[in-house]
Amino acid sequence: MSGYLQEGESTVRRKAVTAPSLLNMKSAGEKIAMLTCYDASFASLMDRSGVDVLLVGDSLGNVLQGHSTTLPVTLADIAYHTASVTRGNRSALVAADMPFGTYATPQSAFDNAVKLMQAGAHMVKLEGGAWLAD
Repeated sequence: MSGYLQEGESTVRRKAVTAPSLLNMKSAGEKIAMLTCYDASFASLMDRSGVDVLLVGDSLGNVLQGHSTTLPVTLADIAYHTASVTRGNRSALVAADMPFGTYATPQSAFDNAVKLMQAGAHMVKLEGGAWLAD
């Protein structure tokens, strides 16, 4: 978003961060910067600062909505903030949390991941242990 650039600031874009580029960074022992982000303004600042991954976290329930837990956060909440972050981002990879209850079955996980990717997420994050990997 060029409207966020200050006078004299470079408009040269860095190469887009992708899942394969993150794997390459890990293999090379490079540090990967990942920050939680909920809106276009902060996405622009973080992206221009070189943050590699912007996470739209279900913590928005605590931070923005004032809930004591993340349980009330809906898929629509995450999708809304993912779209906002995407509009402020140029190069960082955007990851979005799958809220509680949105991945109870493989089909619901797929259907809900599609909605977040349609909102602009490059990847989704599920919370759980080894049982979830099956």
